[in-house]
Parts: sequence; structure tokens; C-alpha cells
Amino acid sequence: MAASVCRVGSTVGRVLAKNRSPILLSLRRGQASVSYAQSLVGAPETRLTALDNGLRVASEETGHATCTVGLWISTGSRYESEKNNGAGFFLEHLAFKGTKKHPQTALEQQVESMGAHLSAYTSREHTAYYMKTLSKDLPKAVELLSEVVQNCSLSEAEIEQQRGVVLRELEEIGGNLQEVCLDLLHATAFQGTPLGHSVLGPSSNARTLTRQDLVDYINSHYKAPRMVLAAAGGVNHDELVDLAKTHFSGVSFEYEGDAVPVLSPCRFTGSEIRMRDDGLPLAHVAIAVEGASAASPDIVPLMVANSIIGSFDLTFGGGKNLSSRLARLAVEEKLCHSFQAFHSSYSDTGLFGIHFVADKHYIEDMMHWSQNAWMNLCTTATESDVARGKQALKASLVGQLNGTTPICDDIGRHILNYGRRIPLAEWDARIDAVTPRLVRDICSKYIYDKCPAVVAVGPCEQLPDYNRVRSAMYWLRF
Repeated sequence: MAASVCRVGSTVGRVLAKNRSPILLSLRRGQASVSYAQSLVGAPETRLTALDNGLRVASEETGHATCTVGLWISTGSRYESEKNNGAGFFLEHLAFKGTKKHPQTALEQQVESMGAHLSAYTSREHTAYYMKTLSKDLPKAVELLSEVVQNCSLSEAEIEQQRGVVLRELEEIGGNLQEVCLDLLHATAFQGTPLGHSVLGPSSNARTLTRQDLVDYINSHYKAPRMVLAAAGGVNHDELVDLAKTHFSGVSFEYEGDAVPVLSPCRFTGSEIRMRDDGLPLAHVAIAVEGASAASPDIVPLMVANSIIGSFDLTFGGGKNLSSRLARLAVEEKLCHSFQAFHSSYSDTGLFGIHFVADKHYIEDMMHWSQNAWMNLCTTATESDVARGKQALKASLVGQLNGTTPICDDIGRHILNYGRRIPLAEWDARIDAVTPRLVRDICSKYIYDKCPAVVAVGPCEQLPDYNRVRSAMYWLRF
């Protein structure tokens, strides 16, 4: 059962699919005969339909024998208060423990008999429940998803059982220093705002959340206008719309007392958190500035800038020949075990930063060269740097959509973030429009002379004082 239930566009495209074009067929087999340009033109269209209650249905038909279908909901830890922080994560654990119609054993047997994979995840702004199955079993999959989301049993016995599971998982995640570091980064960067909440919530809440807290959370946030039924693979859009009308037309679109939840603005605060523990072998350090929101036009230049900095791990081949200047320095000077540039974007803000894992004797040097890489982006980003970053970004965007499940997730998140699915061809055009001057201007806007948020966990005595870190966020130029 563990293998089955767990947590964790264009018209041309339709013509190619209908005619079984060799271009599309060779693309499905992963053959190298399809050029990048052909793959963009041959991408199937994402169709979007809205039901009367506001729930949106989106799908991409590729003709595969399998499909992924799921429900993406605009809710997460950002919509929680200090009192119920962790409710969404708790519900994720209870989702597959039985519904009013199907007890847990019956639900598991239904999924097993289909050979399907049922999963879920919760993030700061989104919650998703999805299933990968054979295309012929799409109707049953949609029915089970509707049961899981609308009619979860939430029995007191099951809540108490899952309480222990959640507490054990919180303890395990506490040992994942990268997760701890990035959670602390959000906590200090967005202190005093809901975006600073951890997705998992504190252990004190896991011990005290009641059934009524969970019911109130569902009634407040599981509303039709905030839901997207997304599917990818061997799916027929008209059939999916009919299934949505059958199983989700009863989802409420009204709020009790018209109390529509409104996201409070999130304030970024330059600050730091240090959790020194000299007993740990390596230090995890993250530095970030406020980034662009998901819908901001600045997001693409920042994505290119991220690709220019890139990532590194000791297991990488290439050594001194790596394309990223910071990666080459990491190899030559043995600065760190790994680093990763990241940009976490949300509906109205973001975090643009670098996370690295280093020996306690190299923290200061790695911090210096990381900030130096940022200053280079702001002042001396060259044509060759930007061309390399653009190519890496394009490869990353295409590589992420490998399979029906990543495509379905992409559809669901795009509809919630942008109100539509942005096709690869549009991303490609927006990336091509980025110039070295634009990268320098946008990076100066977000990075240059800004107060960063800094977090260090482990043997971090060598991390420079915050005032020194802040003073490295600009250069004295004449």
C-alpha cells in the first residue's frame, strides 16, 4: 500500500496529436531528433473551463496511456494563524485515512485495484491532492479525489493516531538542516507576518489542534473559486469538465458571514538568526533579499540571474571547468560542499538567495564570494554570462516537465498564480528578451545596497557579523 498512497499550448499541438505526427511521437520516446524549437511548437494546448460555482478545470491532452489528475487549492501555511499553524499539514496526513463513503481500508483497496498512486502536499500558499492512474480510470480517480477533499471522515480516533505521526515527522525534519535553515530564513525575513509560518507548524500546535480547528480550516478555505481541477496525459477535456460538474458542483463558493479571507501584506525585514552548534560537522548558511512576486515582470531576469550563479555539489564532475564562476571558485578554493541559488516566489513577494553547506573554517570566504557574485550581477554581468544563464534556464524549464505529474502540477500552480497556463513558447520568448543591461538593472533593484536576511545553523562562529555582511551589499565605485 505504501507504493500507492503517500504524501509528499497551441492549436498546432492538437493537430499533431490528432494526426500522430512523427515529431510528437519521437518527442514522446525522448529521441534527440526533435529540436528545441519543434518541441515548443508541438506542445499541446492547455484548455481552461470555469464551472458555475467558480471552480476551474484545466487540462493538457498528450495521448498517453496514463494521466495525472488532481485538485490544487489556494491555501497553505500563509493562510493560517499562530493558533492553527500546521492545520493544513495535519489535514494532509488525514486525507487518505478514510472518507464518509469509503473507510480507510476500502479507499486503499480502490486505489490498489486501479494500480494508481495517490498523493498530496502542502506549501505556504498551495495545497494539492492528486492521483496518477491509467487514462481509462480517470472517472474513478476524480470521484475518489472529490471524496477525499469534500468528505474526509476526520474521526477523533484517527486524529489522535495521526497526532503522534505528525510529531514524529516534525522530529525527523528537525534533523534535516537544509529544511531547518530555509524555514528559519522565512521566519526571520518575514517575521511578524503569516509568510514566516512554517508549513509543518510548531509541535505545540500539533499537540493541541482539535477536530473543530480542522473543520473550521476546511470551511474557511476549501472554496470553489480557490480550486483548480487539473489533469495531464491521456485526458479528454470535455469529459473532465463533465466529471467536475458531477463531483464538484456542490462545492461552496460562499463564505460564512461574507468573511472572505484576505492575505495580509508581508513585510521583509533584514535580520539574522544564528543557531550555533559546534557538535555538527558542517554549517548550513543562507542569505537572501526580498525577490519578485510570481506575477511580476521582473521574475524572468531574476531567474536568469539565478541560473548565472547556478549550483554546485562535491559530486559534480567538471571541476575547474564548471561554467558558473562561483562553482569554479568553490572547487579551486574548496570553499564549500555544496551551494544552490534559489528564488522562492509568492503571490506578492519572494526570496532571492543562496544556500550553502561549508566547513566551519570556510564560512567567511564562501559568504564573501557569494556576495561578490551578487555584486557582479549588479555591475558587470556580461553577454556571455547572460547567454549561458538563459540556456541553462531554458533547459531547466523543459526538463522539469518530464511526465504527466510535473505537467499537472505546473498547470495547477499556474492557474492559481496567473489565472492561465503560461506555455513554454511564451517563457522562451520572455527569456530571449532578457539582456545583460536588464539583468544588471533588475539585480541592482533587488540586491544592491539592500538589507539581507541571514541564517546559519551549525558550527557558524566564523560567520561575519551582520554589519559586515550588510556592508558587502554594495561596492564603493568611483
